[in-house]
Amino acid sequence: MLRVMTWNIRTGGRDRGGADRLDQVVQVVNEQAPDVLALQELRGFDRNGLMAAAAGRVGMTPHLARSCFGQPVAVLVRPPYRVVDAGSVRRPFHHAAARVVVATSAGPFTVLGTHLYPYSGGRRRMEVDWLVAAMRRNQGPLTLVTGDLNSLDPTVDHTERLAGMPGLYRRRHLRRSGDTVDTRAIARLLAAGLVDLWPSANADAPEAAGHTVPTRLGGAEFAGMRLDYLLASTAVAQRVRDCRVVRGGVADTASDHYPLLTELDLAPR
Repeated sequence: MLRVMTWNIRTGGRDRGGADRLDQVVQVVNEQAPDVLALQELRGFDRNGLMAAAAGRVGMTPHLARSCFGQPVAVLVRPPYRVVDAGSVRRPFHHAAARVVVATSAGPFTVLGTHLYPYSGGRRRMEVDWLVAAMRRNQGPLTLVTGDLNSLDPTVDHTERLAGMPGLYRRRHLRRSGDTVDTRAIARLLAAGLVDLWPSANADAPEAAGHTVPTRLGGAEFAGMRLDYLLASTAVAQRVRDCRVVRGGVADTASDHYPLLTELDLAPR
């Protein structure tokens, strides 16, 4: 069983002038023991060997995508899974997008780990188009797009949720007109044939059970919402055995996002 987890660890697990949460982040990763781990907001991880040191603490090999404007992202892989190709999606993402291909019993498994633009739905839609193009260049049927997509689910009514948010943060999730919720980024990925794994695997669960923000650490820019996604090709979705938000214990305070974890019926090759 291959376990994939995505997590925004908030500014590299360290707060300016505040607590260092990196030990908590490492604890959660070690408790969940994912085989593939997509991380976002890796501030400072592209300097001073911090990425290699953190990866060593969780027993994984990192593949970092640097950012020109925001914060790096990475996809890490745990042995015995073997990486056959890795790199960055070379487009001007505000943050970045990493591409890693893992050898599995069913063929190459491509993971695109990213962190979409937080402030504008139009810019998120542009970044999604780059992801879709990268996905279509992949020749294999096993594909997963994952990360903090900063985007709302088009199948849910968000009116009441957004009405209670401060205007500065509410605008991030509205179309330019200001009166329509902007769900175009996720809608575009679904239209490209991807399956949203959390609702697919949790059809009978309340919508709030899938919320990935905020945690007990807080986050003034969030209402209860789902911003972190695992979006899979049909061939991957057919292999899902579980998909859940990791709550409780250290995960409640290690970041302002909860991790999202899925288990897939895939084995190393």
